[in-house]
Amino acid sequence: MELGFLIDMDGVIYKGSQVIDGAVDVINHLVRKNIPFCFITNNSQKTRRDVALKLKKMGMQVEDRHIFTCAIATARFLASQKPQGTAFVIGEGGLNLALHTNGYSITEDNPDYVVVGEGRVINFENLEKATQLVHAGAKLIATNLDSNCPIENSIRPGCGAIVRLIEEATGVKAFSVGKPSSVMMRLARKQMETTTSQTVMIGDTMYTDILGGVEMGYQTVLVLSGGTKAEEVRNYSYRPNHIIGSIADLPNLFPQVFEEPLPVRQKKSPRPLSRKRHAVLAAHAST
Repeated sequence: MELGFLIDMDGVIYKGSQVIDGAVDVINHLVRKNIPFCFITNNSQKTRRDVALKLKKMGMQVEDRHIFTCAIATARFLASQKPQGTAFVIGEGGLNLALHTNGYSITEDNPDYVVVGEGRVINFENLEKATQLVHAGAKLIATNLDSNCPIENSIRPGCGAIVRLIEEATGVKAFSVGKPSSVMMRLARKQMETTTSQTVMIGDTMYTDILGGVEMGYQTVLVLSGGTKAEEVRNYSYRPNHIIGSIADLPNLFPQVFEEPLPVRQKKSPRPLSRKRHAVLAAHAST
C-alpha cells in the first residue's frame, strides 16, 4: 500500500539551525522516489517559499508544494466559509499572503474576521484594535493555540498566548485551525492526495502532532529528537503507533518505502603521505 507522510519540522528534521542527523537522506529519498509527503507546521510567519528555501539550504531537495503551514490552512478554511471575505490580521507576511492568495482583503474597517497568528511585530495597539473589533462582532480565528514557540536556547510567546488576551478581554473563544485541529490535518492530507489509511503523521509533540494524527485515524510516529521524552508518553491518555529516536530510524519502520538503502556517510580517508613528509616524520621519530 502506498503511504504518504505528514512531517512536523522543528524537532523532527532540525533543531534551531541544526539539521538532525539522517533527516536530509530520508527527505531526499522521498523526493527521489516521488513518495507523497508534506511538511506541516504551526508557524504562520513565513510563506511556503521561504520555508522551502530554508530547507534547500540545509540540503533537502524540496519544492513549495511540499510545505503546508497553518497560515495556508487558515486562509483556505476562511475562503470555504465566506468567499471573498475580509479580515483584520495580527501576524506577518506568511499569513497575509495566504489570505490574499485565497481572495481575502485585509482591513480594520468592520472585518468579517479577526485572524491572529504569531510574530515579532505585535504591539498593544494591534491587540487593542483586535479586541474592539471582536467586541463589535467580528469572528475570532487563531492560526494555532501553541502557547509558546521554540527559539535558539529559549522560547517566545506563541499564537495561543496572544489570542488568549483577546479571549479574556472579550469573552469570545477563538476557533483554531492549526494542529491538532482536524481542519488542518484533513487539508494537508488532501494536498498529498492520500487516504486516511495511507497517511502517517510524524512529529515530536504529543498534544499537537500525535493528538491530531490520532483523532484523524492516521498512523502516528513520535520522534524523541524534539520536545518529548519517552517517559512522558505515559502521561497522556492516547499513544502513538510508533516511537523512534529520530527520523533517521524511519526506514526501519517502513522498509517497503525505503527499499533502496540510504547512502552511508563515510569519513574521509587520510591522504597518503608524500615521500618528503614521510621522511620528516621518520626523522622526528628517531630522535
